[in-house]
Amino acid sequence: MPDWTIGIIGGSGLYQLDALEDAQWIAIDTPWGAPSDEILFGRVGEVRVRFLPRHGRGHRLPPSAVNARANIDALKRAGCTDILAISSVGSLREVIAPGRFVAVEQFVDRTKVRADSFFGPGMVAHVSLADPVCPRLSKLAAKAVEAARGKVTRGVTYLAIEGPQFSTRAESLLYRKWGCDVVGMTAMPEARLAREAELPYALLGMVTDYDCWREDDEVEMSAVMAQMEGNAELARRTVERFLASLPAKREPSPIDTVLDRAVVTAPEARDRALLAKLDAVAGRYLGGG
Repeated sequence: MPDWTIGIIGGSGLYQLDALEDAQWIAIDTPWGAPSDEILFGRVGEVRVRFLPRHGRGHRLPPSAVNARANIDALKRAGCTDILAISSVGSLREVIAPGRFVAVEQFVDRTKVRADSFFGPGMVAHVSLADPVCPRLSKLAAKAVEAARGKVTRGVTYLAIEGPQFSTRAESLLYRKWGCDVVGMTAMPEARLAREAELPYALLGMVTDYDCWREDDEVEMSAVMAQMEGNAELARRTVERFLASLPAKREPSPIDTVLDRAVVTAPEARDRALLAKLDAVAGRYLGGG
């Protein structure tokens, strides 16, 4: 059995993985509240998989109601070593057309009201987010899109907005000037929290629309839903190809031990209640002293 246990976070349009063998939905409690749904445990071939629908089955949760801390904590408790996230996005570039996938490299975070850290008073940590995605996972994910007969653009910058409304035209034009390539509502603080939990993270965006920066264009949910349905089958094939492409042995990643270089609170000053909540996401670090 390979060393990998891959967490798959399914975004809009990807609510299940039909290829999972020995599949079983299991509820996981977290000290951060309830995750979006139960986690679907299973395997694809020899690779262990933990699938979590970000918005819950039936798409019950709007972006701001997704409890990203609980989701990441639950995946860590489920034994995940790495996370591949899937998310629908709008395009800010003519060359990134609907139906295309993107491998995200950078983020600009414009969310406003979401809890974005596991740490706080009594346990302070500052992880590096200079390179917020795992290059190893991202490279494998992009290749998997092509193996699944899809088109992918690598190295894009994702602008995260609060939602649930789509952007104004002025905002969309501004995001383009900032150098952003796609816009979405869910990848932040998800990527931040994955880094704090020492989980290498990669994000594939499924492009559904051109946002509203083009003259006379606007985002209509009916058109977005239609494109999501088209993207979903390619996403499922991509996940299968991604899992099949994983090396038999998982080599260590620098992200696996990021807390060794991030925690600044002295052991005698740490808050015991917060430490108890960090038993999963910081368990390796705390167990090692």
